[in-house]
Amino acid sequence: MESSRVSTGSPELDDLLGGGLERRTITQIYGEPGCGKSTLCLLAAVAVLDEGSPVVYIDSEGFSVDRFRQIAGDAADSLAEQLFLFEPSTFDQQAMMIGECEALVRTRRAGLIVLDSATALYRSEMLPGGEVQRRLGHQMVRLLGYAKRFDIPVLVTNQVYTDIDRGVIKGLGGTTLRHISKAIVRVEKRNRSRRAVLEKHRSMPEDAAFEFAIVKEGIKRL
Repeated sequence: MESSRVSTGSPELDDLLGGGLERRTITQIYGEPGCGKSTLCLLAAVAVLDEGSPVVYIDSEGFSVDRFRQIAGDAADSLAEQLFLFEPSTFDQQAMMIGECEALVRTRRAGLIVLDSATALYRSEMLPGGEVQRRLGHQMVRLLGYAKRFDIPVLVTNQVYTDIDRGVIKGLGGTTLRHISKAIVRVEKRNRSRRAVLEKHRSMPEDAAFEFAIVKEGIKRL
């Protein structure tokens, strides 16, 4: 079996997660719009591509080619050849594409699966909350199955809602998404900076954090 960790492309985030993304598990990053979730996903994808492994990237919010080029730099064109991109426009399409990516992971020996975001299309479903969560749970179970079967990490992002009773921001998806994610990083948006907080981890101290700014090349620790 290979090393249990895969670099996120950020030394600070690697340290927060105990060395990087853990294989055979799902790591979740959640936060408000514009907090840098997609940038962190692209950093991880570029890091894995740069090591020579393909990446399966499912983007339900619209993949930014320009942002990919900024982070990948001069190697963008060559790295893009091993980036297998899916862009679902409905929650049903998201489920279908998660199913389709299995063959790519197996035949291309992908080193990472990214789902950005797991819940963007979930919010548009006109179904009872329990049914939507059940379908989301099924998608996450499939992704976890790929992670375990192919010994790779899965990185997902999650959107948020405000818990009015407690006055706090929480990730969507309820206990389903929280339970299946073995590591959870909350990204807090500040005036000119961001703060990444380790909210859940099975071997690292929770509430550890670092501050960063979003820059052209990715992120910069403050």
